[in-house]
Amino acid sequence: MKAKVVVTDQAFGGTLAERAVAERHDAEFAEFQCATEAETVAAVAGAHVVFVNLAPVTRAVLERMAPGATVIRYGVGYDNVDVRAAGELGISVANVPDYGSETVADHTVALLLSSLRKLSVYDSRIREDGWIKPPGLGTLRGFGDTTVGLIGTGRIGFSVAKRLMPFGFRIIAHDPWAPAGALTAFGIESVELDDLLSRSHAVSLHCPLTPNTHHLIDDAALARMSEGAVLINTSRGGLVDEDALVQALKSGRLSAVGLDVFSQEPLPPESPLRALDQVTLTPHSAFYSAHSVEQLQLLAAEEADRALGGRRLRSPVSA
Repeated sequence: MKAKVVVTDQAFGGTLAERAVAERHDAEFAEFQCATEAETVAAVAGAHVVFVNLAPVTRAVLERMAPGATVIRYGVGYDNVDVRAAGELGISVANVPDYGSETVADHTVALLLSSLRKLSVYDSRIREDGWIKPPGLGTLRGFGDTTVGLIGTGRIGFSVAKRLMPFGFRIIAHDPWAPAGALTAFGIESVELDDLLSRSHAVSLHCPLTPNTHHLIDDAALARMSEGAVLINTSRGGLVDEDALVQALKSGRLSAVGLDVFSQEPLPPESPLRALDQVTLTPHSAFYSAHSVEQLQLLAAEEADRALGGRRLRSPVSA
């Protein structure tokens, strides 16, 4: 019986590397654009290797796969995969943690600098009103007088810090998994979360979405942030309570927000975030560059090659 390789969904425009690894192992290949659980259940029936982007990989989905199957998540996060259920069913799960850290860091810093300088709001006011005086949006803090707080200092968070330092920012960070000495050696002050929220003029999120971090930024967290602070999220939408975020923007607690990820994607047409000009929205594109996408698919295909060849996975994940 031939092995079966399935792509549940992808946003890359092609699957040459995935098709090539299936052909190398004389496996069947099928590609879909699943969005719902029902679509994904139907797509993965009997699959031995499943590449997944954003499709929901629930217990019901996992139960339809071949025994001992492998799920490969395109990217770093894997919160759309029920990893605990996979372990109970004997299904392996892998991610691609190191394909585009630099690209995400570039995007994060672009959002942060633009938000601190209020570029999108200046642009909209000129287009709508004809002109605006420089102080028309309030005081702008110089970069050398600005403290940036990073929540999470993995590959991406650390890359963000490296890009920000030449601008003169003070960098503080909260990461319970990072040795404080390692951060201090690079000029980053390690602090508790409450301290970071109260001291930072801008906060950037770089932590995974877990039950413990869901709505990490909620009403209480936003209330602890500095008046007029900036928030950037290129990590996972579920880290932020979007209802609380909207209220913080309307009240002036936050002056600007840059979001690449959302609790529901695509962002619903009725989302109040769309109507706020202090918010810069990008479509979960922080990972995207020609090089990073190529690397992502090649690394995912290499992981599939290991799975189909009965070899140890490079980047397994577990609950």
